[in-house]
Amino acid sequence: METSDVKDWRKLEPNYPVKIFLTVFYSLMLVTGIVGNSVTIRVTQVLKRNGYLQKNVTDHMVSLACSDLLVLLIGMPVELYSAIWFPFASASGNVSCKIYNFLFEACSYATILNVATLSFERYVAICHPFHYKALGGRRTPALITFAWLLSVLVALPLLFTTGTQGYIPLRSDTPVQNLTFCTNLRERWVMYRVSIFVAFILYMIVLMGVAFMCRAMIQVLQKPWDSPDNGVHAAPKHESSKAKTARKQTIVFLGLIVGSLMLCWLPNQIRRLMMAALPKSQWSAAFFRSYITLHPVADSFFYLSSVVNPFLYNLSSRQFREVFLQVLRCQVTVQHVNRRTLQNSSASASARSLRPLLKSLRQGSRTRSATGRDKTQSPLTTFQKQQDSGLGSETNPPPSPTERSDCSDGLKQTDDGLSNIP
Repeated sequence: METSDVKDWRKLEPNYPVKIFLTVFYSLMLVTGIVGNSVTIRVTQVLKRNGYLQKNVTDHMVSLACSDLLVLLIGMPVELYSAIWFPFASASGNVSCKIYNFLFEACSYATILNVATLSFERYVAICHPFHYKALGGRRTPALITFAWLLSVLVALPLLFTTGTQGYIPLRSDTPVQNLTFCTNLRERWVMYRVSIFVAFILYMIVLMGVAFMCRAMIQVLQKPWDSPDNGVHAAPKHESSKAKTARKQTIVFLGLIVGSLMLCWLPNQIRRLMMAALPKSQWSAAFFRSYITLHPVADSFFYLSSVVNPFLYNLSSRQFREVFLQVLRCQVTVQHVNRRTLQNSSASASARSLRPLLKSLRQGSRTRSATGRDKTQSPLTTFQKQQDSGLGSETNPPPSPTERSDCSDGLKQTDDGLSNIP
């Protein structure tokens, strides 16, 4: 068994330069995340009111933005104070430690479960449209309520398994170095371990489930609309193209969200598994140093996942990006989709009605230009005829009127004769 002086638990407190850097970085992320998610909620309301977003998609996006806001507002200030600047507390902070861990865990898993419910709803709408219509409008509130209730159930064990406690070696009752911090309780070790592993399994299930649903949606969108395997009858071209564009944007958004969750949550999940793998009394010096190094990196990436979602919205949708900038400038000028469609149809109808007039004007201009060319060319033609006759009169003297008539009659006769040749 290791001696108590092998691991210096005071190293849980970062040095001063790291404190300054994390304070500046966390402050920037906090301001960016609050502004981004608040504007996202406003943008979704504007898009829904103007007919660009369905109500069910809007509700899911608002719920996801609210969970991200709660993660930032609850987690980051407490993280700055209790984990970066003052990591060691007295036993009087036991209740606040329990409440903090419970709320933070619930809001964190509400984020990933909101992504799962949004993905499920889009999956049913694209891959099983008849079931989607049969479920009606009660589906979305039920899914959102289920996501929040399940996240509360996942976080509930932390109310009993966490608290303020120091490093307590085996076969001892008091912590070494007289240091206490917010951590998992030794007497609730089995319950804490089970809750962490269950939460990790849920995280992996959500990632794999959303990836499977995105793959199924992509396969459906790649099929023709009138394909018997698609489950959708042939639709008009203007409807199918608009629906496909919207659905592709949803799939791109879900893929980006899943990628960000996998990348940003992975370091934090590794840190949590390290906490649940071994009791602190069995940590080696190398294990302890790895945990100290990973802790600020994992927390920074975790909070980044709640900041980056508004940027992913802007990246996946041009319409969302335009309205997002309008809301930031406090100049919302977006038109209702029906009004815009009406204006576009009226503009195209007026253009079609002007086509005959423009065509007649073009024909009239062509006729006038042709007449003008005839008038300008007639003197030249007369001059050429006169020149030809003049050239002919130089070789042969002009015949008399009688001869001209005779010649003309002879030509006519010759023509008649040529025409009568078999």
